[in-house]
Amino acid sequence: MTSIGFHASHEQRAPSRLLRDVVRAQQVGFDEVMCSDHMAPWLTAQGESGFAWSWLGAALATTTVPIGVVTAPGQRYHPTVLAQAAATLEEMFPGRFWAALGSGEALNEHVTGVPWPSKQERDARLLACATVMRRLLSGQRVSVDGPVRVHDARLWSLPATPPPLRAAAISPHTATLVAPWADGLITVGADPASTRETREAFRDAGGRGPLLLQIHLSLEDSDEGALASAHEQWAQATVPPELMWELEQPEDFEEFARPTEDRLRQSIVIGSNAGEVAGRIAAAASGFDAVFLHQVGPDQSAFLDRCEAELLPALRRML
Repeated sequence: MTSIGFHASHEQRAPSRLLRDVVRAQQVGFDEVMCSDHMAPWLTAQGESGFAWSWLGAALATTTVPIGVVTAPGQRYHPTVLAQAAATLEEMFPGRFWAALGSGEALNEHVTGVPWPSKQERDARLLACATVMRRLLSGQRVSVDGPVRVHDARLWSLPATPPPLRAAAISPHTATLVAPWADGLITVGADPASTRETREAFRDAGGRGPLLLQIHLSLEDSDEGALASAHEQWAQATVPPELMWELEQPEDFEEFARPTEDRLRQSIVIGSNAGEVAGRIAAAASGFDAVFLHQVGPDQSAFLDRCEAELLPALRRML
């Protein structure tokens, strides 16, 4: 059975409101939760970016479902710091925390003042960070000198079992690269052909563990309202792919976004009919172990009410 999760978007909601959202998400029937980890929002209209790791402790303490985070080690976070954070959460909440590691975006990482590396360098750094984190979480003392430097580090507060270190990948190329070390994969998209290609690339390269999918959707009372919410809150989805990881400020994403209706619908499931929206989600999520729903519109309370009454029951029949 496919697990259905709720995505908590730190770019769009204040941490206190997100905390109430995930409590309500569990109440209406979501099986699990995931969240983003941003230093800045994609767009000025989104207007938030709380510190995910503070929030995770509170969210795990006020719910009983598993909660994961997509995060980027290597620049804004040293891998020893992320390993310590992950170990602490897993020790307090055994079996309920996971982290998906990605190579990051300049939007969040440029703040360190370190030059933003090429994609090839970021991929090498991600592998090095994942290796360091896994060794630390297994109780080893670690010293390395490579894409990241670590001097005689170890973790003193370890969980009974290390939390899963999954990988975040958008393209089949990246999915292939992360397959040797990842405890599962998370990707994003609403197009069944694209999500299948990334999923299969991971498995073909020997990738193990669960396959997770995040889907952006805009479910509102009218089709016009759903399109308007997508346009206002998630226009960065229409920025040319080659720029997504390179731009540094929300204003840059606004400059390069091309939010035509066709472009928005390529990346976001948009509509007012819960049954039709559920059908598109189910088509994209076929073959995945879990699908996480991200409502891009600002009214999460109304969305969660519709999830309880319409969307979740429809999805459970289809998945």
